[in-house]
Amino acid sequence: MSVKPRHPEKVNKPINPIKKKPEWIRSKIVDSQIFFQTKKVVNQNNLVTVCQEANCPNITECWSKKHATFMIMGDTCTRACAFCDVKTGKPTDLDIFEPIKISNAVKDLNLKHVVITSVDRDDLEDGGSEHFFKVVKATREKNPETSIEVLTPDFLRKGDAYKKVLEADLDVFNHNIETVPRLYTKVRPGARYFASLELLKNAKLFNKKVFTKSGIMVGLGETKEEVIQVMDDLRSAEVDFITIGQYLQPSAKHHPLDRYYHPDEFKEFENIAKIKGFLLVSSSPLTRSSYHADEDFRRLQDARNKKLECHPQH
Repeated sequence: MSVKPRHPEKVNKPINPIKKKPEWIRSKIVDSQIFFQTKKVVNQNNLVTVCQEANCPNITECWSKKHATFMIMGDTCTRACAFCDVKTGKPTDLDIFEPIKISNAVKDLNLKHVVITSVDRDDLEDGGSEHFFKVVKATREKNPETSIEVLTPDFLRKGDAYKKVLEADLDVFNHNIETVPRLYTKVRPGARYFASLELLKNAKLFNKKVFTKSGIMVGLGETKEEVIQVMDDLRSAEVDFITIGQYLQPSAKHHPLDRYYHPDEFKEFENIAKIKGFLLVSSSPLTRSSYHADEDFRRLQDARNKKLECHPQH
C-alpha cells in the first residue's frame, strides 16, 4: 500500500527556482534569414556548437551575423560543473573527420574570425590537445585569412599537453576562470582555480605572440572584492583580455542565481579592469567568451599596436 505525501504540491518543487530576468537581459534579433543560413551550414556539416549546447542567450544575434562557436570532441562532457548546461556522461570516440568538417564550415560561412572550443575530455590521455591541434591546422590551411581563437579546457593533470594546442597557428588562447576561488568547490568542483591560472600563465610564457583571454561570470554569490582579486590574479598571469558577464541559471537543477548585476555595475568592473592593465575588457550582462569575438580580436590588435607605439621596448 502506497502512502501519499502530506504535501503533494511540494514533491516536484524545483530545488533552485529561477529568478525573473530584469528588463536589461534581452536577446537581440537581427536577421532571421542569415540565422537559418548559418544553422543550415552547421547542420550540413554535422557540427556541434556551444551556442546550442549551452543555450547561449546570444545565439540569434550571433548566428544572424554568421558568428558561431564550434564545439569539438562531441557534445558530452566528463565534468559536471554546476553552472553549465552541456550534458555530462561518457563521451563518444573522436571524429577523425572533424578537422575537415570545421574547416569546411568556416569556409562556407566566410568567417573572418572563428572560435573553437570543446567539452572536457578527462578520459583522453592528452585531454584532447592533439585533436585541437589538428582542427586548428586544418582550419588554418583552408582559411589562411581567418583569425583563430581557441577556448580550451584546463588540461588538469595532463602535464604539458596544453603546449600542443599552442604549437598550432592560432591567434587567441582562451581559458575561462569562470568564478572566484571561494566558490570553486560548488560551482566548478572538477577544476582547480590555481591550475587554471597556471595554464594561462604558462600559455603566455610558451607562446608570447598569442593573445591570452579569460572570463568570469558574476551572480553566483561572489563579492565585488573577490571579482577584483580575480582581475589581479589574471593580470599576474599576463592575461590580455578579460570578459565579465552575468550568470544565467539554465534550470532549477543548476547552481542558484544569487542576483542580477545592474549594467552600471558591469561598467564599474570594466573601468576597474582597464585600470588594472588589461589590453581589452568586455563587461556587460550578456557578455560571453565568444560574444563579438571577431570585433574584439581587431580591437585587441589595435590595443597591442598602440601599446607598442608607446612602449617600443615591449
